[in-house]
Amino acid sequence: MKLRRASWLALLAIPVTVALATAGCSSSSSSSSTSAPASSSPATTSASSPASSGGLKTGLKVFVIPKNLGNSYFTTADSVNSGGALAALAALGETGTETSGTAATPASQIPAIQAAISKGANALIVSATDPTALCPTLESAMKRGIVVVTYDSDAPTCRSLFINQASTAAIGTSEVDILAKEINDTGQIAIVSAAASATNQNAWIGYMKQELKKYPKMSLVSVVYGNDDPTTSTQVTQGLLEQYPNLKGIISPTTVGIAAAAAVLDTAKYRGKIMLTGLATPDEMKKFVADGTVQQFELWNPANLGYLAAYAAVELASGKITGAAGQTFTAGKLGSFTIGADNTVLLGPPYVFDAANINQFNF
Repeated sequence: MKLRRASWLALLAIPVTVALATAGCSSSSSSSSTSAPASSSPATTSASSPASSGGLKTGLKVFVIPKNLGNSYFTTADSVNSGGALAALAALGETGTETSGTAATPASQIPAIQAAISKGANALIVSATDPTALCPTLESAMKRGIVVVTYDSDAPTCRSLFINQASTAAIGTSEVDILAKEINDTGQIAIVSAAASATNQNAWIGYMKQELKKYPKMSLVSVVYGNDDPTTSTQVTQGLLEQYPNLKGIISPTTVGIAAAAAVLDTAKYRGKIMLTGLATPDEMKKFVADGTVQQFELWNPANLGYLAAYAAVELASGKITGAAGQTFTAGKLGSFTIGADNTVLLGPPYVFDAANINQFNF
């Protein structure tokens, strides 16, 4: 899969500069904050701010709730410095707050959602760690009139709109195709995923399994879960290498997982012998691409994903759209978008990064 020239130029035209937070630390910017414990009696909210001249309400309280803080992918997607969700909210005249737990688990994320509700949220932008576990809390928010938009990872039955980073099928199939080319369509492969409950991960893996039917000499021997935790991701990768000494390739469709796997494979014993691809930010992979540990990987611009989600949330909270299929709205510099039949807005196709282009990107 190659980057089309038009898409390349569009991506390059958007300046993205971000200081990546180290994993496990609180992620914040000048207009974000970490979460407080949920109140025992959260108050109801209403979006009663005056409308701006463009028809969008200003002064809305919008909480951006990624799977976890300290994850560089969500730092890029959310922060002001990267041009992500909080930057869009500031430009629209809203009060934007990034908040979540430090672990990518429902137990860590749900208190942040509850706290946002108690603080008078008008809109929640959520990357769901577990749709089943989160839905009671999100449904409670919606009953109070709070807009719920999911981004990155969906909770299909308890939100108004999902901002999808790229075609689910395209992500799953293309990662298999990349790895197949690197291992000559032959050998054992494994997947290092995030959480077993993550909607996006499971959907991508489903398409990976379908695509593998095109490669009868490739066999998927294991799917392991690092829970978007660097230590756990390292451990499960090491476990794969011990259990499958003939392993030829790994796919990790999570930025935390692929970074951990790359660090494990970055030795003379494995470099160039076990191929690795998946989803990663270019900054995290530059070292590994330069030394040959990784040849190709994919991603979209996370900042654009957060930016689009913020515009969608404000459009919904302002009553300009309802989330119905066929409706259109404009997301600032990103242009116009149309809501799909499944109440999903698609950002665009994933991009492929390699040694020839990776140094042209900074996110």
